[in-house]
Amino acid sequence: MSVTTPTLTASHHSAQPTSSLRRTTVAVGLAGAAVTAAVAAAVHAAGVPLAVDGEMIPLAGFAQLTFGGAVVGGLIAAFLKRRIAAVRRRFLQTTGMLTALSCVPSIALPPDVATKLALVATHVIAATIIVPVLARQLDD
Repeated sequence: MSVTTPTLTASHHSAQPTSSLRRTTVAVGLAGAAVTAAVAAAVHAAGVPLAVDGEMIPLAGFAQLTFGGAVVGGLIAAFLKRRIAAVRRRFLQTTGMLTALSCVPSIALPPDVATKLALVATHVIAATIIVPVLARQLDD
């Protein structure tokens, strides 16, 4: 008598190839980077210092970190896509939690309220641009 055991291997919920997720991640990362850098430039031009410990955050840093966040989001999406059922819901839960955690230093470090609000806003703007686009790449 043969006994079969279920395995916890990858569940392939999406017919879209991984290269589509890669292209989407790069495209939305570039778009998010451009928007957050522009928002940071506008906020700084309006007089918000965007400084932590006396050092101004370079505008390019907003673009770089946003693009990096998109890449991390793409990696999370790819991982969940291979491992988890209800992948879109899990992705949204995970990225929501990570977005909230990413705001902690923005609240804790800058000495002024305007910078705190501006930094949190750029995190939320980046997530608002990136997360829904990546989530659409995932099946539930």
